[in-house]
Amino acid sequence: QVQLVESGGGLVQPGGSLRLSCAASGFSFDDYVIGWFRQAPGKEREGVSCISMSDGATYYSDSVKGRFTISKDNAKNSVFLQMNSLKPEDTAVYYCGADRNFRTVVVGYPNYSGQGTQVTVSS
Repeated sequence: QVQLVESGGGLVQPGGSLRLSCAASGFSFDDYVIGWFRQAPGKEREGVSCISMSDGATYYSDSVKGRFTISKDNAKNSVFLQMNSLKPEDTAVYYCGADRNFRTVVVGYPNYSGQGTQVTVSS
């Protein structure tokens, strides 16, 4: 049974930082792409970033490039998203997702996803 559990969300002031974690279980970790997508009220779902667990290839959306960094720990079956220089427009529920297909994670529609964690950027 595939499980993805997110943690690390919260309230932060503009310019601040947060680190999201995704703990994965129930599948062959090395065969998958794991990433993050976000959903804000009234906005379309956006694929934010993802990483191939086999070769480490990464993707970042233009809106977060240079501010967010994705990383992985294969030994711990975990993926992390370091978010710096946060902006109010980064406010959303952030979901961890996994799929064998890189493209489906990029566009924010992976086969598996977690319950999400709220990120609020506000002064």
